[in-house]
Amino acid sequence: MKVHQIQVGSMQNFTYVVEDEDTCEAIVIDPSWELIEIELIIKRNNLKIKYIVNTHHHFDHTLGNEGIALSTNAQIIQHENSDLKHDLTVKNGDTIEFGKSKLTVYHTPGHSKDSICLVGDGKIFSGDTLFVGNCGRVDLPGGSAKELYHSLFDILCTLDDDLVLFPGHNYGHTATSTLKQEKITNFILQKKTEQEFVQMLGQ
Repeated sequence: MKVHQIQVGSMQNFTYVVEDEDTCEAIVIDPSWELIEIELIIKRNNLKIKYIVNTHHHFDHTLGNEGIALSTNAQIIQHENSDLKHDLTVKNGDTIEFGKSKLTVYHTPGHSKDSICLVGDGKIFSGDTLFVGNCGRVDLPGGSAKELYHSLFDILCTLDDDLVLFPGHNYGHTATSTLKQEKITNFILQKKTEQEFVQMLGQ
């Protein structure tokens, strides 16, 4: 599974083109801006886009859905809690398959009710649930510090330490990390109670 990580827009978003190298079938995760650059990667690598997958419904992760769908004829996948236009829904534990590759869906609410992380082939695409050195905000509609606490500590912290982290924004000192590195260095993931976590995030 080959990952093309592209920083787009003024909010330092990451869009991902994730390629199954055996078949050239691929998915696009969170298209928003710089769609021409995304389409050039698709064309240059002769990729067939099967799905557009959104880690959550916020506009800076979904703005390019229809543009990429129009140019690739791909179906749009979102979590079942999303109320945006999409073709297919997923829930916790589902898998998204393209070529010989697959990613497992983990429902990780907190930043939003429909937030998901995608895990497979030693990688985790964490959207705005977890950043390098930080986590997603919880003060937008549908946000919940309590839910984010359980998503981080009960779900992400139980996953393989060696997973390479591909976040939704380039907010850290590096573009990628590992779960092990984040457990050691990310102040968000240092051991604390739910109450302490909620107080830290100001909710």
